[in-house]
Amino acid sequence: MEEANINQYLEDKDEKWHDAFRELYHTIDARIPDGFECVIQYGMPSFVVPLATFPEGYHCEENTPLPFLSLAAQKNHIAVYHMGIYADRQLLEWFEQEYPKHMTTKLNMGKSCIRFTNPSKIPYELLGVLASKVSVDQWIATYKGG
Repeated sequence: MEEANINQYLEDKDEKWHDAFRELYHTIDARIPDGFECVIQYGMPSFVVPLATFPEGYHCEENTPLPFLSLAAQKNHIAVYHMGIYADRQLLEWFEQEYPKHMTTKLNMGKSCIRFTNPSKIPYELLGVLASKVSVDQWIATYKGG
């Protein structure tokens, strides 16, 4: 995704999130395995499996690429939506064990959403490693239940 698209996405977001969001995006983009494509999906930058790779797409919406990881600058936090930690218990457990090694703040997360309320307290390196752990083929297999 081009810097112009990130700027456009950040246009109406609180200025306090801009630098952290850009750094997070570039960290993920540099580490995510080949085959994922970054697009705006559901109104936010998202790394997806393109329909050219997985024509079945996402079951919830016809002709929609399979989502994997999305980034959002919300009013009160930056969110990383990582479908892999929702679908793969071992990956979630790895992340939950690694997080305290990188941060002194409490992990703030839902099923697939990791939230950061302080832009200076984002474990970029850990999130880059997390992004690198699942290939396109592994994600498709997990999504299909195998």
